[in-house]
Amino acid sequence: MGSGFNGFKKGALALALIAALPAATLANTKAADDLARIEAKGLETVSPDRLKELGTTVTKASAKQGDVKFSRAWIDSQPKASGSAQFKCLAEALYFEARGETVKGQFAVAEVIKNRVNSSRFPNSFCSVINQGTGKKYQCQFTYTCDGNPEHIREPRAYERVAKVARAVIDGRAPDITDGATFYHTTAVRPSWARKFTRTARIGVHLFYRRGVRTASN
Repeated sequence: MGSGFNGFKKGALALALIAALPAATLANTKAADDLARIEAKGLETVSPDRLKELGTTVTKASAKQGDVKFSRAWIDSQPKASGSAQFKCLAEALYFEARGETVKGQFAVAEVIKNRVNSSRFPNSFCSVINQGTGKKYQCQFTYTCDGNPEHIREPRAYERVAKVARAVIDGRAPDITDGATFYHTTAVRPSWARKFTRTARIGVHLFYRRGVRTASN
């Protein structure tokens, strides 16, 4: 752990500090110049791959929790989304389950999947939750995974948008809008299981539920 590592730490710290400063401060203070010099010196020791990783980390850190706006304009203003296999599973599920929904409806479906991941009653990863029961036709949790039809993404623009929804949900940026729901169905059907659960929300063409018998006040 020599001077190169210390320079790296100073550079990374400067990156984070500069990202947190208001634009007016950056334009008018000597402190910003000092931070920039430390950053430049420290980052001389950092590989290009690590620089890219640091930039991604700072960008994510600057995204505030709950800053989501449920509009097409907000979605289109977000950077192109990418991520791990878990991210890809969620983005694919939103494409096949909710690409025709409103932006808020897409976030609601993503939230149900996230709620399942966080529940001890379901598998503990996005891919496992989404593919639960896959293998037996029409006996899976998400129909597109077991309806026998190939999963081709034919609308790349729609996929790009739902991928941004998936990224925001995984990053914890979206507020709770389904009141803890772990089930949903479209308004076009009336499944028998819905009578056993508490309905928590109606968003777009989907109704959302959580476990617990309805009461008269519901």
